[in-house]
Parts: sequence; C-alpha cells; structure tokens
Amino acid sequence: MLDPWTIKLVALPLKACAHILKKKGVNPDQVTIAGFAMGMTAFFALLLNDYKTALFFILVNRIMDGLDGALARLTIATDAGGFLDICLDFIFYSAMVAGFGLADPQNNAIAAIILLLCFVGTGTSFLAFAAMAEKHDLNNVVYPNKALYYIGGLTEGTETIVFFAIICLFPGYFSFFAFLFSFLCLITTITRIFSGYVMLKQVGKKEDQRKKM
Repeated sequence: MLDPWTIKLVALPLKACAHILKKKGVNPDQVTIAGFAMGMTAFFALLLNDYKTALFFILVNRIMDGLDGALARLTIATDAGGFLDICLDFIFYSAMVAGFGLADPQNNAIAAIILLLCFVGTGTSFLAFAAMAEKHDLNNVVYPNKALYYIGGLTEGTETIVFFAIICLFPGYFSFFAFLFSFLCLITTITRIFSGYVMLKQVGKKEDQRKKM
C-alpha cells in the first residue's frame, strides 16, 4: 500500500549509492547476496534474543535489497538477477518470523506459524499472478522497475519492514502484532486473488475476441 510512495522517496539516495558501486565494479548479484547474508545475520541475532542487533541487520538487508535494483538499472538488469532477488527475499521474510518463533517458542510459536501461513498466501498470490502476467505480456504501470508484475495490497514491502521494526523494538508483544499483521496479510491475499482472477478473466476474453476476428 505504501510502496509507491516509499519507492519514490528512496529512489535518489539509492541511485547515488548505486553510481558509487558501479564505479567500483560491484555487480547487482553481489549486492543481493551480501544483503541476504545481512538478513541471515539478523536471523541468528533473533535466536540469541538480541533484537536491537537484529533490527540493524534487517534494515541493512532492506537497504541493500533496494540498492541491487538501483544498480541493475544502471548496468544490466537480468532475469537471473531478478529471480535470485525474489527467491532470497522470500527466504528472508520467512526467516525473520521463524527467528521470533524459535527465540521464544512457548510464547511466539503459534503466532509465528499463523503468520508464516499468511505469508504463504501473500507470496503465492504474488508469484502466481506474476507468472500469468508474464504469459499475457501485461505491463505494470505502478511498479515499472520490478522484475515481476504483481498486484499491490495492504501488506507490501514497506509495511513488512515497519512490522519487523515494531516487533524488534517490542519483542514481548510479538504475538499481538503477528496476529494483527496476519489478518492484514489475509486481506491482501483475498484481494489479490480476487483482483488477479478478474483481471486475467478479462484479458482472456479480450484475447479470445481477437482470435475470432
């Protein structure tokens, strides 16, 4: 929901940093992998109940996730790089929730399981529509620089970062915020499935009409 606004906000700083990395010969995939390593460091920090350190590395991961895309647009954006970025992003998001669940299983396990289930819903609707959009050559006017076309929702990247920040700052309230975010993810999943189904249905009808002409 907030991604279109935040993308515009951080575009210039990321582009400036990307220019520096380009001059030093760094490629986008290296940034993607380094960012993922930072994310996994956050996961291990969560296991040690070191939430402030975890938050630091979560933020570093998210900055590098934007930086690899900015660098790719200055050099050569590849399908392989986009694929790698998306795969590692999904693993990172799941690892953060798993980290909280494992850090305090007695209090956090159920909420973490429910949230992971809802993450599967948002992720599945994201990837399934992206695959169909690619098949029908649909253009994404809202997120033109994304590797895949996807339908927005209540819980996109910005909202997820805010959620991670909140639970790192207030880890004792993880279950409450996790159930709340799960509900928002559920709404996102339902609206994405409905919107995607309707959109693809319309696209299919238009293609059938063109074939009959």
